[in-house]
Formats: sequence, structure tokens, C-alpha cells
Amino acid sequence: MATISLDTVRKVYAGNVEAVKGVSIDIADGELIVLVGPSGCGKSTLLRMIAGLEDITTGEIRIRDRVVNRIDPADRDIAMVFQNYALYPHMTVYNNLAYGLKNRGMDKQEIDRRVKEAARILEIGDYLDRRPRALSGGQRQRVAMGRAIVREPAAFLFDEPLSNLDAKLRVQMRVEIKRLQRALGTTSVYVTHDQLEAMTLADRLVVLNGGNIEQIGAPIDVYDNPSSTFVASFIGSPAMNLLDVKSNGRGLALASGNGLSGANAKGKDSYVLGVRPEHLEVVDGPASGDGVALEVTVDVLEPVGAETYIYASFDEGGPEIVVRVSSHAVHHVGERLHLRAAPDYVHFFDPDTGKRVD
Repeated sequence: MATISLDTVRKVYAGNVEAVKGVSIDIADGELIVLVGPSGCGKSTLLRMIAGLEDITTGEIRIRDRVVNRIDPADRDIAMVFQNYALYPHMTVYNNLAYGLKNRGMDKQEIDRRVKEAARILEIGDYLDRRPRALSGGQRQRVAMGRAIVREPAAFLFDEPLSNLDAKLRVQMRVEIKRLQRALGTTSVYVTHDQLEAMTLADRLVVLNGGNIEQIGAPIDVYDNPSSTFVASFIGSPAMNLLDVKSNGRGLALASGNGLSGANAKGKDSYVLGVRPEHLEVVDGPASGDGVALEVTVDVLEPVGAETYIYASFDEGGPEIVVRVSSHAVHHVGERLHLRAAPDYVHFFDPDTGKRVD
């Protein structure tokens, strides 16, 4: 196991394209860090620089307190699990697992011990004589993970390993990866664009946007206290409702004119106000007091099992708002709803910078 430290790491491609803009992260021994963000945010580039598959323009990467900037990937004591499995189709599962160890000149008995132990952990012992074409997608991903495990590396690097799997299998493999990482206690860096995958796997999230870190923190802290409108809209499904509001002399109002009962202007002329769909409560009539009160019209109902998402709009126009309610709550299209959010669930952001206003 190992600590991993990134100090002001930058990556600039030809044509002055800055993919990673001075990222610094300290990853603890045994920690599972998830790099999450939209396509093009720099997360895969960052992972490839840790692996040694991309050169670093400036900055420093340490693994086990050793600077690895100029050390070959094979000598960094890391193991990588790829999106496309990268298995040798002509080899059996056993030989796929053993191949890297054989190339390192390891003793046959030690190779056999490691392969069988990895097969036991991943429950693929019955498949050791099969070739990859005879395996399902989930089984192939287990073999790819097994090939990383047999190396007994200082750190695991996961590059969107579940992207090729169907939804049900992705859920199953998420659980498997988390269980495996806890059992082995190996420092891990995991890249994904799927915020649900990131939330369920991570000890800490690193939310990336345009080559910069937007926020680092425990998943629930990032969810409950997003540092910017970008994080608020990216983490959470459905995303946080974001409303442009302005001071009207008595409090705040939507930019479109709809009043927000009880909202505090907090000393500025305008804000972006945020509230998550599950924190909007449907009440019997116009709410008063602290917090936020809204009146909307139901446009679309989206039942998703235990819950229903209500997509609603304001009479004055403006943004659509999403409300999450129990599937047992009875509502209909065209219905007028009075909504309330308690003060603790209302967030304010600066409209110019997008940053959180505490």
C-alpha cells in the first residue's frame, strides 16, 4: 500500500491546450479516491499521468514518497484496470492472470498461489480454463481486476472500468469493487463520469471541471454543501434546482417576479438560490416564515418506483423546477402546488462566480 501525492500537476498539449491546470491532491494510504466530472474535464489525463502513460508538463507526483515523474509505468508499482478489459483473447483466464508475473520472472509456485488466491477472491475459480470469448461482460471485468490483484501493487488505478456493462451489472460490480478494495486495503484512484458511481464508491470525491478541482470531500459533504453551482448541478440526480433571484426590498424574488416567502437577501442584490428536489415539501397552502415558499404548476409526472419526480413551472416563466415525492403521493398534470423548503436546505451562490455564499 502507499500514499499518492500530486503537487501542482499540469498537462499542456501541443497548441497550448491546458488539460490539467495545477492540480494538487494528497491520497492517504488505503484510501479510495474517485475523480469525477464531465467528458473533457481532465480526469482520465490525470489518472494516466499517475500511471506514467502521459508525461507531466509541470508539477510533481509521488508514490510512496518517491517522485515518479521520470519513472517508467512498469516501475511505479501500480496496477491499472481499463474500460475495455484488455484481455488476451487467445489465452485462458489462468494465463491472462499469470502473464504479467511470468514476464517478471516470478517463481511458478508463487504465480500459481497468486492466481488462485485472486480467483478465490473474485469467485472466478471455475473459469480459469476458459478463454475471454466464453465469459460474460461481468466475468471479463473480474478477470481484468484479477490481473491487477495478482501483482499485489502499491496502488490500483481504475479507468471507467464499468462503462461497458449494463445497468444491473454495473450496480453489482460497484459493490464488488468496494468490497474488494476494503478487503485488500489498497490505495485506489478511480475515474468515472457517473456521479452515482462516484458517490457510492468514494471515500473522498474529487470533482473536476475544465482541468481544475471544483471540490474535494466526503461524498455526503459534497452533496450537502456543494462549493459551486457546477458541483450542485453535477452531483445529485435529479440535479439541484438553481433559481436566479434578486432583492425586492423585502427579501428575495425570482428574477421572473415570483416571490420567495421568508428568503433573506443576505446583503446582495442578486443570487443563485439552490434547493434539492427532495427538500421541497408539498404543503396545503401558501407557506410563511423562514425558508422558501413557491407556487408552481405540474407539467410532467415521472414515476420511478418508490418515488415520483414532479416537473413543474412558474406562471411567470423562468426555469423548470423538479420535486421528488413518494410514489404514493397523488398529483396530476395541471395541478397547482405550494412548495416549501426549510432554511437549512436552502443554498446561495454568487451569480458571477458560481461559488457558494455561506
